[in-house]
Amino acid sequence: MKEYVAFDLETTGLSVEEDQVIEIGAVKVKNGKIAGKYNCIIYPEREVSDFIIRLTGITRKMLDGGIPMREGVEGFLAFSEGYSVLGHNLMFDYRFMKTAAKRFHYAFEKEGVDTLRAARLLLRGLESKKLSSLCEHYHYVNQAAHRAYDDALATAVVFESMKREFGEDQKVFVPEPLQYRPKKLQMITAKQKRYLNELRKYHKIEDNGSIDGLTMSEASKTIDEIISKYGVMR
Repeated sequence: MKEYVAFDLETTGLSVEEDQVIEIGAVKVKNGKIAGKYNCIIYPEREVSDFIIRLTGITRKMLDGGIPMREGVEGFLAFSEGYSVLGHNLMFDYRFMKTAAKRFHYAFEKEGVDTLRAARLLLRGLESKKLSSLCEHYHYVNQAAHRAYDDALATAVVFESMKREFGEDQKVFVPEPLQYRPKKLQMITAKQKRYLNELRKYHKIEDNGSIDGLTMSEASKTIDEIISKYGVMR
C-alpha cells in the first residue's frame, strides 16, 4: 500500500449508536511522503464529558467553534475518495465514519490496513501495541496524542517504519476490504425536533449546530441532558 489516507477520529464515547465524532484528522500519503491533510473539529450535538475534554485536550471553546457534522463528514469523504485507508485499531474509526456517512446518505466502502493488527503479528516481542508504544519503539514523538490529526500522522509514520523494518511485501501490509454494516438509523422525529428547539429557546441555549442529522436516540439523549442541566419548561 503505497498510496493511502491515514485517519483518526475523536469521539464523545465508545458507542457507535449513541456517541458522536467531534474531530476528524487525516493525512494523505503517496510513496512515503505526505501529499495532503484534513483536520476539523465538529460541533457536538450532545454533551461532551469532562473526561473527553481532559483526554483529548479539545476545549469547549474549540467545540463551540466547530463545524456541522455534515460538513465535516463530506469534507473527509471527498479527501479520502479513491484511496485505501490506514488506522490504528482501524475498525473503531471505520465504524464511526461509516455510520456518520450513512446518516447523510453517503456510502463509505473501503479497503484498509490496521497498524494494530500488523504490530500484533510482526512485533510480538513488544509488550504493548498501543500507538504511543509503537511511536516510542520507532523513536517518533507524537506532538499531541489523542488529537485526531496528530494520531493519524503518527499512524502513518509507524506504518512506513514497519514497512522499512519488515519489507513492503508483508501480507499484513496489503489492504483488505473492511466489513461493517451500520444498524438502521431512525432519524429525529418532527415532534422531537420541535420540542428540542423549544427547549433550547426556553433556556436561552445558543447553538450553531444543526439537529437534522440526529437519530431518535441521540435526540432523546440530548433532550434528557438539557433537562438534567437546566430543568423542564414551565
